[in-house]
Amino acid sequence: MQVFGNIAQTPERKESRTNGRGYYQFRLAESQRGLDTAPTFYTVRLMKDEDPLLDKGDFVRVTGKLKADFYLSREGKPTGNLLVIAFEAQKIAKPAALIAEAKPTQPSVTKTSSTVVTRDDQVHVVEQVPTNTSGWYD
Repeated sequence: MQVFGNIAQTPERKESRTNGRGYYQFRLAESQRGLDTAPTFYTVRLMKDEDPLLDKGDFVRVTGKLKADFYLSREGKPTGNLLVIAFEAQKIAKPAALIAEAKPTQPSVTKTSSTVVTRDDQVHVVEQVPTNTSGWYD
């Protein structure tokens, strides 16, 4: 399954009790549309022992397997949450942020013109643009 949402809790590194392998866990809020607009919260366990470089508030796509995790609360009442055993969590830029980041700053370009006379005595004015584009993506 894939879930798109915002990270509600900074990813925290944990270790498995059974085999000692590391993983990262965080909470994810998926926005809803329609009549029920309350977000759905998931606990995500990213089963990779490498820092996912994600922060609270990032919009991400999580791919993995959905499980229902049931347990008894401290008060002794049965409760549970939605758990995603994930093998991928990728940050996705929102469209407005993507457009702002992709907009390059244009350098000032000065055009120079040259006069070219061909063999058949025709005169042509050619505009030349400098090929130095340093600063185009700075």
